[in-house]
Amino acid sequence: MLKGYLTEKGILYSERLTDTDDAAWEEMMRESDGSLGVPFTVIEKDGEKIKILGFDKKRVDSALGL
Repeated sequence: MLKGYLTEKGILYSERLTDTDDAAWEEMMRESDGSLGVPFTVIEKDGEKIKILGFDKKRVDSALGL
């Protein structure tokens, strides 16, 4: 859902597959304070990291200024 939404809005993103990439898994565990939910999104804006667990369209829109 999130990937489709971002693509629909023309927003570029990178995807990290935590089930096959140990470094991505470790980064997600560190950034999410150990939460296992997906998608886990990190949006960097004005030097700040906005972290969103799950597909929360309102928070994504707010973070991206949509």
